[in-house]
Amino acid sequence: MSELEKNYALFAQVYDAIMDDSLYEKWYDFSVRHFSPYTHKILELACGTGILTEKFVSEHYELTGLDLSPEMLELAKTRVSNADFELGDMRKLDFKADFDAVTCFSDSLCYLADEDELKATFAGVYRGLREGGTFIFDVHSTYQTDEVFPGHAYHDNAEDFAFVWDTYAGEVPHSVAHELTFFVKEEDGRFMRKDELHEERTYPIEVYRSLLEEVGFKDVQVFADFEDEAPGPESLRWFFVAKG
Repeated sequence: MSELEKNYALFAQVYDAIMDDSLYEKWYDFSVRHFSPYTHKILELACGTGILTEKFVSEHYELTGLDLSPEMLELAKTRVSNADFELGDMRKLDFKADFDAVTCFSDSLCYLADEDELKATFAGVYRGLREGGTFIFDVHSTYQTDEVFPGHAYHDNAEDFAFVWDTYAGEVPHSVAHELTFFVKEEDGRFMRKDELHEERTYPIEVYRSLLEEVGFKDVQVFADFEDEAPGPESLRWFFVAKG
């Protein structure tokens, strides 16, 4: 592994450190409540470092995790030995009716650039589901992107790293830009700095529903904030459950 690869692996570990661990249990609980009874084989899009994968596997589901980041996948493989992991782009899925369910959490779909990329992802998921399969994902609400995120700041300091996160309104409707700065301690005691820009966008609920139905999904339900309740005007996170 090159020095650059080692550095990115280290930053992947930082992502784990700053994530709220309780969210993974909530994503798991929401999923199993909405899976069809026969669900066994699952495709987890944007699986990251495999924390949710590990939970699914521990409950005897058969998992394939897909992620765009080789560094994240290396950590996932270390964490979960009895799952399949693939390096890949969710916009270019090439599975053929392989899965009972597909999940995509942690607002990962909000990183797609536009509706065309979103539709391409939905179409690939639809092709990859067995008949009657379930697609579950979450995205930021428009309230979150428009009212909550702009001006948000979060700073965290630990022994081996420091983290600065500032968020601003984006250039297109319902979008935001997250400016992230990491300071990670190296073996010689010095701190290495890395800056990242993460751009996210979301759409009104009806846009998601329309795109899902265009590619073939049926019975699209929408919930909010990990609960089995309809979204309200100040819901932060929307959950979609669509049947193939």
